[in-house]
Amino acid sequence: MEEYNSLSDNKKYKILFVCLGNICRSAAAEEIMRVLIKRAGYEKEIEVDSAGISSYHQGDPADIRMRDHARCRGYEILHLSRPVCTDDFYHFDLIIGMDDYNIETLKEKAPNIACEAKIRRMTDYCQSKSVDHVPDPYYGGSEGFENVLDILEDACSGLLEALLSR
Repeated sequence: MEEYNSLSDNKKYKILFVCLGNICRSAAAEEIMRVLIKRAGYEKEIEVDSAGISSYHQGDPADIRMRDHARCRGYEILHLSRPVCTDDFYHFDLIIGMDDYNIETLKEKAPNIACEAKIRRMTDYCQSKSVDHVPDPYYGGSEGFENVLDILEDACSGLLEALLSR
């Protein structure tokens, strides 16, 4: 699907998850991926982080509803929101947006073509869900948060499988 550096290059492979405010989708994706990486025994080989397009929630914990729904599934989201910065495009090997707006904004922020080539869509890694974006659950109810977690679990599993199969 994509070209990646090998996990055996003796350097950490770094992934950044991005959504609008970094308090729901990307923070959850970071924690889900962290748990999957730990279960697979690749904590030394893969690093994950998350950020937001907007700095509106900078320094805030993830939305309490997302933290509560994630906790029921065994995830503990401890990340504090931060905005995407130019250094992220150089530090991370893969930058994953949750929807079209995130993808387009990331492309606009990318300092060069090589950095832009690192940008991917979260749902491209889904294995069982047939969706084209991870919807923002912020203004919805419980079912929206559960749906987002379902999509992210599927996509994170697919992403890890893609990374390990190269």
